[in-house]
Amino acid sequence: MTGKQYKTLWITKTDTGIVEQAITDRPIADLPDGELLVRVHYSSLNYKDMISATGRPGVTRNYPHQPGIDAAGIVEESLHPDFSPGDEVIVCGYDLGMNTAGGLGQYIRVPAGWAVPMPSGLTAREAMIYGTAGFTAALCIEKLLQMGAHPESGDVAVTGATGGVGTFAIALLAKLGFSVAAVTGKIENATHLHALGAHQIVDRNVLLEQKRPIEKPRFAHGIDSLGGDYLANLLKLIDYSGSVAACGLASSFDLHTTVLPFILRNVNLLGVDCVEQPIERKAMNWQKLGSDWKLDNLEDMVEEIGLEQVPDCLDRMARGQVVGRYLVSLDR
Repeated sequence: MTGKQYKTLWITKTDTGIVEQAITDRPIADLPDGELLVRVHYSSLNYKDMISATGRPGVTRNYPHQPGIDAAGIVEESLHPDFSPGDEVIVCGYDLGMNTAGGLGQYIRVPAGWAVPMPSGLTAREAMIYGTAGFTAALCIEKLLQMGAHPESGDVAVTGATGGVGTFAIALLAKLGFSVAAVTGKIENATHLHALGAHQIVDRNVLLEQKRPIEKPRFAHGIDSLGGDYLANLLKLIDYSGSVAACGLASSFDLHTTVLPFILRNVNLLGVDCVEQPIERKAMNWQKLGSDWKLDNLEDMVEEIGLEQVPDCLDRMARGQVVGRYLVSLDR
């Protein structure tokens, strides 16, 4: 591979904070050390990618940088006995796309411990339709099930319903027989949310209107990707022994609440991390997404783009104009 170049999204940031995005060619030899060299065929766009690509603090410390927290492709070189050239793999989470060159480039080099063998029920394309968003939604639902959630419990509220995690949470919950209340600020997308499987649409401002320390129960459980006041007020509306799986901070990382939902209604607040999950658990959940939990309408849940379109789509994401997911083909 000496001297071979590959195409990537390349982010630069000056000392004065000016950030530039460019599609450029880079030498494979400049990739970081790692046991696996993977030719990436598909990636996807996530909230973290937008943060990294716009130079905002909290994701990437050092620039220039190749973002992309999702990647699916084929091993071309391996220094680890568990993988051989030609193996299909999924790489998501850990430091990929944060401070290690990520999946918005045609090649990555990573530790073998970051790679999940492609489940028999998934293709690379399907895996990246799910991406981190679908994987995170599955982890949230798994947590709710572990706490005793079942379809007869009542409605499950999903905040950030038109976002990546929200989209897949609605579809997966509906597949498992749950009644879903899609909480969104984009009421104009109600038809889309109903098509995903939402039973009812709730204006997210309803959550902000809850002023008392605890309110009349409205939902059996919840999945929240927003944080802040949305999560705090959702907790007030959860029925006895219900649970809320919290996985994001699209609104805020603050949480100003009281103990009342926890000590009066036995409510559970469940933390969900998709980044540092042990690789064995990642493999188990990817297998689930390729088998019992596999969605029938995957192709309808994304818009496919090429690498050249990524900067414009990241800009749309930064302006809150995205509904659903972008699948990025690195072969276009």
